[in-house]
Amino acid sequence: METSPLLRHQLIKNILAPPAEKIADAVNLWTQLATQIIAIIGEGGFNSLYIRSTFLARSTYPWLAVGASPPQTDQRFEALKTSLQNQTPAQASAANILLLTLFTDILSSLIGEELTVNILYVAWNINVSDAVDDKKILIELTQGVSK
Repeated sequence: METSPLLRHQLIKNILAPPAEKIADAVNLWTQLATQIIAIIGEGGFNSLYIRSTFLARSTYPWLAVGASPPQTDQRFEALKTSLQNQTPAQASAANILLLTLFTDILSSLIGEELTVNILYVAWNINVSDAVDDKKILIELTQGVSK
């Protein structure tokens, strides 16, 4: 299956639109993604990518917290959660979309687009086994989010 950055970016936008009513839902996406990526590149690799992405996103959203990940995995995204909670739902959603996009852009440059998209599918429980093409995947994803 051929993929493009547009597909990956669209997946992120579709999952986070409309803005999450609960910040915990947005943070949960990060927790699920972290689980998959840490299994591949380790916790140090994930933390490096996450900190770099946050640093880049701060040029647009300077209120995003940047900090070293605490040792407890259940507290890994507390700074992000606090940052998002202090904003309107629309601002929090836009910042999280940018942060996830930057993170996956960096990840894709390291491991490739197809593997990055596959990690997103697994992390976010997106079933694409019967998808014929990228457009059908987006339609299925949009329908799954609205249920």
